[in-house]
Amino acid sequence: MDTSDYLRAHIRTVPDWPAPGVQFRDITPLLQDPKVFRVLIDSFVHRYMDTALKPTVVAGLDARGFIIGSVVAYELGLGFVPIRKKGKLPFTTVEETYELEYGSATVELHTDAVKPGDRVLLIDDLIATGGTMMAGKKLLEKLGATVTEGAAIVDLPELGGSQRLRDSGLALFTLVDFAGH
Repeated sequence: MDTSDYLRAHIRTVPDWPAPGVQFRDITPLLQDPKVFRVLIDSFVHRYMDTALKPTVVAGLDARGFIIGSVVAYELGLGFVPIRKKGKLPFTTVEETYELEYGSATVELHTDAVKPGDRVLLIDDLIATGGTMMAGKKLLEKLGATVTEGAAIVDLPELGGSQRLRDSGLALFTLVDFAGH
């Protein structure tokens, strides 16, 4: 079994959550089994150990991107930067608002989180519409960093987010894709 199939077998699908018709892709089973969690983390770490792809810092999107991103950063010997939902960071921040299916949301980043010229790997658990990752990319770029790649465990390509991100110039790396949403 290849890595993608192995990880897919450990992602739980919860029908009709959080709304009717949604097939929620729950990554928590990936985290609960130490062997599966190791395979997941190693899939990212081995990719970004490559000198051509190695970032200078890892940024994770609130909240599941924190879990994956912080462990990947640790394994690569790099710092980790959290991109949080509005109102959660205690220091001076920059913010970016993005559209959701029904409304909008805002994410923030400390103004001293990255430096101009930093090469940032941006990580989240899942790409759906791409709004959160795009907002994170814009925040990092406001501070002069370059987002070298966006990474996620799951891609839901039918929702168009990964294509929008690629169209914006962001390279993407995902481990598992699911049809539907």
